Amino acid sequence: MIEGFKLAALEAGQRILGIYEEGFQSETKGDGSPVTIADQQAEEIILNHLSTLCPDVPVIAEEAMAAGIMPEIGSRFILVDPLDGTREFISRNGEFTVNIALIENGMPTKGVIFAPVTGELFWGHVGQGAYRAEVKGLELGEAVEMSCSAFAEELRVLASRSHRSERTNALLEKLENSSIVAAGSSLKFCRLAEGKADFYPRMEPTMEWDTAAGQAILCAAGGAVIVEGGAPLAYGKLKTLQGKPFANPCFLAVADEKIISHYGLRSGW
Repeated sequence: MIEGFKLAALEAGQRILGIYEEGFQSETKGDGSPVTIADQQAEEIILNHLSTLCPDVPVIAEEAMAAGIMPEIGSRFILVDPLDGTREFISRNGEFTVNIALIENGMPTKGVIFAPVTGELFWGHVGQGAYRAEVKGLELGEAVEMSCSAFAEELRVLASRSHRSERTNALLEKLENSSIVAAGSSLKFCRLAEGKADFYPRMEPTMEWDTAAGQAILCAAGGAVIVEGGAPLAYGKLKTLQGKPFANPCFLAVADEKIISHYGLRSGW
């Protein structure tokens, strides 16, 4: 299945890159978030792939959800974000991705993330490892296994480039001996997975399709994504505090869970 996810992500990414280079206009969805033709066409490509690859597995996709299309899900379903980082896409900084993930029993087990501008493909299967490869067109280079870094003296922190609240800033101020870098989209999970960063706190709203592929890859590389209290970020949340299905609570993504105890972050964010 993950090979099919990779091909779908690559083809969607190539279409996104074409629109990125040609020029485009953005619109605003009902929830106030931006959308472009790239989001829509990429999702169509991915859904076409998945209808052949795994026709019996329900798919929750961002743009379909925005249009009111929500299939019933069970213990196994797929989450699709055809263009994660639409604001980054519009601002043309290159930090946007294609995300596809398989959810099993409430947890992401397989995930693929493709960054069209940098030509980086990341994938992970929990329990079987996480990998990165360079891409040219639809051709993959050598797969390199990724592994999270162990917690060291200086904490390398990633914070959202386009979504950073006062609550996040207050948490960042508590982190002694840390350096902070702004980054966009689900690439933050990938940087943790490949050992280039240690910590990504997220106090602002996200949806399950924003995080599932990144969580699968990070966990496959030895990291974790936890909510307040220490439990892993779970999926298939049809009823949430935010009042809409598939909304996430605040979470902390870490390369090494020792970070949580070192900074006293199990609760009270």
